[in-house]
Amino acid sequence: MIEGPAQEPDRIYGAPHPRETIRLYGQKKAETVLLEAFLSGKMHHGWLLNGPAGIGKATLAWRMARFLLATPVNDGAGKPGDPPQCPDSLDISPDHPVSRRVAAGTDPGMYVIRRRVNENSGRLQDQIVADSVRDLNRFLGLSAADGGRRVVIVDSADDMNEQAANALLKMLEEPPRRTTFFLISHKPAKLLPTIRSRCLNLRLEMLEAENVSRALAQAGLDIGDGKQALYELSGGSVGKALRLTNLDGLDLYAEVVALAGSFPGLDRARSLKLAESVSVRGEEERLELLYILFDLFLSRLARFGATGQSAAEAVPGETEVFARLSPSLAMAQRWADCALQIGARASEGMEVNLDPMSMVLDTVFLMRDAAGARK
Repeated sequence: MIEGPAQEPDRIYGAPHPRETIRLYGQKKAETVLLEAFLSGKMHHGWLLNGPAGIGKATLAWRMARFLLATPVNDGAGKPGDPPQCPDSLDISPDHPVSRRVAAGTDPGMYVIRRRVNENSGRLQDQIVADSVRDLNRFLGLSAADGGRRVVIVDSADDMNEQAANALLKMLEEPPRRTTFFLISHKPAKLLPTIRSRCLNLRLEMLEAENVSRALAQAGLDIGDGKQALYELSGGSVGKALRLTNLDGLDLYAEVVALAGSFPGLDRARSLKLAESVSVRGEEERLELLYILFDLFLSRLARFGATGQSAAEAVPGETEVFARLSPSLAMAQRWADCALQIGARASEGMEVNLDPMSMVLDTVFLMRDAAGARK
């Protein structure tokens, strides 16, 4: 059963939900750890799947859920189509009844805890609240009679408020029989130490460029010649690469670089065009992405000034802009300070619904002023 309404905070816009994703790329090591735990007969009741966002943690959790729910509990012959009792992978056929039920969100052995929609506002809550966790008790009570396995996914555990975390902790301290918890965390340090101590920690790795491309292809996206640029800007995160692709992030980043190329002067026409492109109604996601790209550009710029070295170019001419704007350690520090200032202003501006055009132009002026103070 999938708890919650149709709005899904654990789905990346324009991509299949992790429960619908059959293949997982670049996480063979983590898969092996889970498979060996199962085969040893010592499958832990709680797993903390952690690592940067967008690298496959949720996909792995759903993949393991299918595996556990489709594998017979006892050592009997099982039913036709069931996987062998000594499997060599977590693969479950998409045609298996469990795979179909999981993809549809109707498997009686599944429960998902995630942010819900506020009944009054109709908007997603900012946190996972205690009621979302307490409702799990009813699920566990109703499903206990069938004697099968049960899987609970918390996506993401970082979203739990204190009351929700304490409610989940009680279940982890006294885990129900044949129930496995998968807690997905992008920043495990935010979790209660007691929750971390009740789970086995399994950290997933950043993906290489080829695996990012394969994952995007599985999601139905053809990235053409943009593979290297997407990899550079996403940092090996499929989730970030999907967002960049769906929101024309590569073109947006190219505009940021081109605009910075005019510093310490200012290309006013380009500045206005960039601000206007994210200021119309319905472009809130592109506005948010633009600020992520501003921060990424400034981080890459500061790193170049600190090390004198640049990673592979995300767009043509990027290194030339870096070399001119950040030729020293002093400028690297100035760009790092500029990034902090812009980030703080953007957070405050979005919180109070400041005019997007004013926000973007203010950001451009701050960057220009930092470039004009070269040392």
